Amino acid sequence: MTLHVDIVSAEKEIHSGTATVVYAPAEMGEVGIYPRHAPMVARLKPGEVRVATGHDDEELLFFVSGGLLEVQPHAVTVLADTAIRAHDLDEASALEAQKQAEQAMHDNASEIDFAKAKAEMAQAAAQLQAIRKLRKRRR
Repeated sequence: MTLHVDIVSAEKEIHSGTATVVYAPAEMGEVGIYPRHAPMVARLKPGEVRVATGHDDEELLFFVSGGLLEVQPHAVTVLADTAIRAHDLDEASALEAQKQAEQAMHDNASEIDFAKAKAEMAQAAAQLQAIRKLRKRRR
């Protein structure tokens, strides 16, 4: 049994295909979605969406910066603020973003600036975690 998966960002469609299971970073914790899952809608936090295609243990990895997850019994839609295929992530730019966010947190002029810097820090950390997981799988 499979389900249809669409991963889209504000800019474009990132992925469309079938899967045997999808794992996503919901705000309440990571969720696993199998075919015939009960309908639900959940907010996503920055992290990694994993799509198991069922072909030779293939698992596709995507980084999302947040957004919404909609689940129907035979379809999953990830509406992400930003979505990037894991192999397209750039470690150097993620490290630089993390460094800038840390600096902004230390230089916080207001609560809004601090909250924005904290969100950017979480996003950079999630990107780096996705990069490290991808690197481990390639070995």
